[in-house]
Amino acid sequence: MDRIAQLTTRPAGREIAYDPAAEPPSLHVRAAQVLEGNWTGRSTVPSRGLYPHQWSWDSAFIAIGLRHLSPLRAQTELETLLAAQWADGRVPHIVFNPSVPLDAYFPSPDFWRSSTAGRTAGAPRTVQTSGIVQPPVHALAAWLVHLADPGLSRARGFLTRAYPRLAAWHDYLLHRRDLGGDGLVSVVHPWEQGMDNSPCWDRPLSRVTPAPARSFRRADLDHGAPEDRPTDLDYGRYVRLATDYRDRGYADGRGAFAVEDPAFNALLIASEYALDRIARELGAADPPRLGRAERLTATLVERLFDPAAGMFLCRDVRAGELIPERGVSGLVPLLLPALPGDLAATLVRTMCGPHFGLGGTTRLVPSYDLLGAAFDPHRYWRGPAWFNTNWLLERGLRLHGERGRADALRKGMLHTAGGTGFAEYVDPYTAQACGVTGFGWTAALTLDLLHDRPARGRNGLTAIKGEDRA
Repeated sequence: MDRIAQLTTRPAGREIAYDPAAEPPSLHVRAAQVLEGNWTGRSTVPSRGLYPHQWSWDSAFIAIGLRHLSPLRAQTELETLLAAQWADGRVPHIVFNPSVPLDAYFPSPDFWRSSTAGRTAGAPRTVQTSGIVQPPVHALAAWLVHLADPGLSRARGFLTRAYPRLAAWHDYLLHRRDLGGDGLVSVVHPWEQGMDNSPCWDRPLSRVTPAPARSFRRADLDHGAPEDRPTDLDYGRYVRLATDYRDRGYADGRGAFAVEDPAFNALLIASEYALDRIARELGAADPPRLGRAERLTATLVERLFDPAAGMFLCRDVRAGELIPERGVSGLVPLLLPALPGDLAATLVRTMCGPHFGLGGTTRLVPSYDLLGAAFDPHRYWRGPAWFNTNWLLERGLRLHGERGRADALRKGMLHTAGGTGFAEYVDPYTAQACGVTGFGWTAALTLDLLHDRPARGRNGLTAIKGEDRA
């Protein structure tokens, strides 16, 4: 029987009046039940109502948690996503489920028109996808999934089949998305970075004329409170950018929005380390990825680190300047092994200082500067705390020797996940649930924290440094 089914199936039996009250299910079982409920047979939706399709970086984080329950399902999760890869190498941010009605989510397949508008870029003909991307966590996820059951992985040829697709994905980003010309990857839409309506995008978005409100209908407001979601003005600008990109045949380099984001690039670097491990596992002749990861780390520091802010900032490529907003994205490079020690220490001070409040005013790191003019504790990425970014920061703290802070953050994440029903995101001050509950990556990363106990001396990212051996 599948391991998830074993955990989530209640034993049959007759209730007897003098039986003691049943113990509530453990956090582990509850997290497994969320993933079982969101499983479609080939992939896991973030949530059944608000997000009824497969999302790219969601699936990577979900696979990292699923590997503890069913390595086969974790492998299938990534394989399903990679099967929708375009011929130019991009991995689309949404793979649409054809059984879901078009009006259940916007923008829907008939908006993106991937098989027609994306024909020149090599969009698949047999599956409908979006035309933009999301952060490249996938090689890291694939390596961690392999380590969960190397025998199964080798027997199925999991890495053998995934490796060329992951390599093509990285090549697309490094060659087609170096819009600033200095080696870093640019995103061409706020949704690509994953932190959809962060205040970090406000300045470059201000140059974009919004699409008319009557030209689209927001399905997200059917499932979430308006005060938790992006504004209509922001949404109009997102739609305009996506429409223009589609109408250019998804050709890169000519749009109004191009931003070098520290988290997106840090995750690419982390996945370059993982891709090196995959190549060595396969005995493949591979480019010198370790050297490239270290060079990209140096470029990231040179281009995006701001000593005055005490963290990394986004760069508006079109304006040629850093964006003076402190978002959690600027702390994520803490997960990089080659980050200089003094910079790592600076990021930790900033994380625990008044702008993010970790260990003081907040238990989880907020998505945006607590002191920023645009801070809102409930509105999507403009202040609430998210579990995937906190998972990355917990890994980074542990990687750079901040064990006490990492332990405290881990404890806070587990307590908050259980207390909110695995909320999509939470108020950073009160831990009040926001968005939807039963959220996929919240449950999956809870499982990863439960399994990857600090006492074991491993942190889930040691694999990219070569300390975990299959």
